[in-house]
Amino acid sequence: NLFMPLESDPEVKYGAGLTNVEYAGLCEIMGRSFYAPEAFNCGAPDTGNMEVLVRYGTPEQQKQWLYPLLNGDIRSCFAMTEPAVASSDATNIQSTIRLEGDEYVLQGHKWWTSGAMDPRCAVAVFMGKTTTEGDIHRQQSMVLVPMNSPGIKIVRPLQVLGFEDAPHGHAEVRFDNVRVPASNILLGPGRGFEIAQGRLGPGRIHHCMRLIGSAERALEIMCERALTRVAFGKPLATQGTVRSDIAMSRLEIDQCRLLTLNAARLMDEGGNKHARKEIALIKIAAPTMAQNVIDRAMQINGGMGLSQLTPLAQLFVGARSLRLADGPDEVHRDMVAKMELKNFKARL
Repeated sequence: NLFMPLESDPEVKYGAGLTNVEYAGLCEIMGRSFYAPEAFNCGAPDTGNMEVLVRYGTPEQQKQWLYPLLNGDIRSCFAMTEPAVASSDATNIQSTIRLEGDEYVLQGHKWWTSGAMDPRCAVAVFMGKTTTEGDIHRQQSMVLVPMNSPGIKIVRPLQVLGFEDAPHGHAEVRFDNVRVPASNILLGPGRGFEIAQGRLGPGRIHHCMRLIGSAERALEIMCERALTRVAFGKPLATQGTVRSDIAMSRLEIDQCRLLTLNAARLMDEGGNKHARKEIALIKIAAPTMAQNVIDRAMQINGGMGLSQLTPLAQLFVGARSLRLADGPDEVHRDMVAKMELKNFKARL
């Protein structure tokens, strides 16, 4: 599979042996289409879940779930976010994972469970607390949950600004005394926060890479409209404000591409932790950049830009949603500021 990074798969057992930098260009191309990530089996949340299984899964777990996912035979979902708490802080998670004999009993109310609406979704990666004592970062665990387990109820699908976000979709899900074998736990009790951080490694920049492709497609639509549409007696392309929008869009896209490639390079050279600041920077910059470029394209396309006749509306929704789904902007800005202040303080 193209997305699997060498860092997670050094023996090239599961992927194509591409570095993050090498994959970046391919991911950008996929970002031009809503369906390309699905066609290439390189879409969220499956990529993150597959990498979790590669990094942390037992041979038995990999045989049952990883290989069917790699082959595209099944799909998966990720059940972490909860409606009752601010889930951008994973220590807030309230769902419970209780050990009873040789089984874990799951109780929880989740939403924005990406992938759950796909009829092929066969397994969930479920995050909950196995204890409420001790270090707050060692209370969470993750378990693999077959989606046909008794006690799982899909409450409703969730739309993203009116879009269903097909084909995988998002769902509100209740887990009511769901029982799974104790062997379904990933890595062990208390390791959920660690897994969550590891899961957000290369996957953190996949969205940014795709957003660059989305923005490029929007810029192309913008330019085509500007050259072919006449208003007030002359083509839009001759209007100064339109030209300014086109120029700023090219500038911002190229800036984000370079930021993304820099983060990918640092990840390849020193691992995910080595590139923490650079990853945070692109997660701030790329969604906002794409949102701005797509908004300009919508404005230049007039009423058609708001309709189903172009991909712009759906591209805009995707970019806007990632300012939350890929971690809130505020969290990333706070982390960057802390790192900058720490570096400056060390020089005083």
